[in-house]
Amino acid sequence: MKRLTGTVRTYSWGSYDAIPDILGKEADGQPWAEYWLGAHETSPSTLDGAPLTEYLDAHPEELGERSRDAFGSRLPFLLKILSARRPLSLQAHPDARMARNGFVRENQAGVDVTDSQRTFVDDWPKPEILVAMSDFEGLCGFRDPHETRQLFDGLDIRIPVDPVLGSLTERSGPAALAETFLDCLAGDDLRRQIVTEVVSGAVNHVGEDTPLGEFARTAVELDEYFPGDPSILAALMLNRIHLRPGEALAVPPGLMHSYLSGTGIEIMADSNNVVRGGLTDKHIDVDSLIEIVDFQTQEPWVMTAEEVDPGMRVFPGTDEQFRLWELDLDTTRPAILPASDLARILLITGGYAVCSSSQGTDEIVRGQAVWIPAGEQVQVDGNCDGFLAAAGV
Repeated sequence: MKRLTGTVRTYSWGSYDAIPDILGKEADGQPWAEYWLGAHETSPSTLDGAPLTEYLDAHPEELGERSRDAFGSRLPFLLKILSARRPLSLQAHPDARMARNGFVRENQAGVDVTDSQRTFVDDWPKPEILVAMSDFEGLCGFRDPHETRQLFDGLDIRIPVDPVLGSLTERSGPAALAETFLDCLAGDDLRRQIVTEVVSGAVNHVGEDTPLGEFARTAVELDEYFPGDPSILAALMLNRIHLRPGEALAVPPGLMHSYLSGTGIEIMADSNNVVRGGLTDKHIDVDSLIEIVDFQTQEPWVMTAEEVDPGMRVFPGTDEQFRLWELDLDTTRPAILPASDLARILLITGGYAVCSSSQGTDEIVRGQAVWIPAGEQVQVDGNCDGFLAAAGV
């Protein structure tokens, strides 16, 4: 059991104080968007003064036999704190086959891994779960296309929209969603006129406590950050989600989504592959969107953790790369951390935890994390909130 220091990622959409507050750091005026705890080669955490990637090269046995049988010498999960003060890009993530093929294809084409036109920065899939720590807003999964068209029509748009939105109802199934979504990404004058009319009509409905009111508020909110961007039309095809603290959203490969605002914990496969589909000035790889995105009507999968022991809850397993437990302990109920045959990362997000094992005792406070190798059984005493991550095998 050793202290683990994560890496801060600053992106323009990040909040300024939420992550520093959790970590007990001073805000520095930068948008702290993510805090990574893991061994992804682009931003590995630090252990014993060295990158965790190098540490694991020297100590692969600490991953545990089951993990090594499935994933070799790679830590298969990445634990993050994410905090958004404004919307992220529309995006989806590849499955294992698509990630491998895309990574090889771009390597063979000679596209440098740091190139802004690069889509696949590694060869791994990126399923993920986001657990809300605050009220959290997002867009996730395609709404029924007929419902979407009714919402657009409810805004009383003054110009014909069928050239762009007609296929929502003229076609059926995934074809209707795919054609309309991709058509909305074209940045010509007609689509800019339509999005301007949509936002103008939406202003008249933002105060309504109805599905149309929510739809209108989303349009106005997105236009605040991406004024006149035609991909707002694409974003409005997605379900709006509201997570309360403790609720989690499962994001499988292929699911189009965007996080709008809030702070949460993310657990994912050890990948940074992002295929963008709008609301961004970065590269949009249309060919990869067509291959990767699941253009099916899909309700968001919102879940809560299930209690396995007093003060210890586990989120339903969705992928073999990761499993996540939520801790809510007080001084009357110590806990033995699960998955002792696998490597784990423990992050304390509130209070303090006295962690004891045969290797010694350490007090971990809010914002601190520890690396726990396979084979080390750890008892946690104290009054704390936190998260424990391990492989899902």
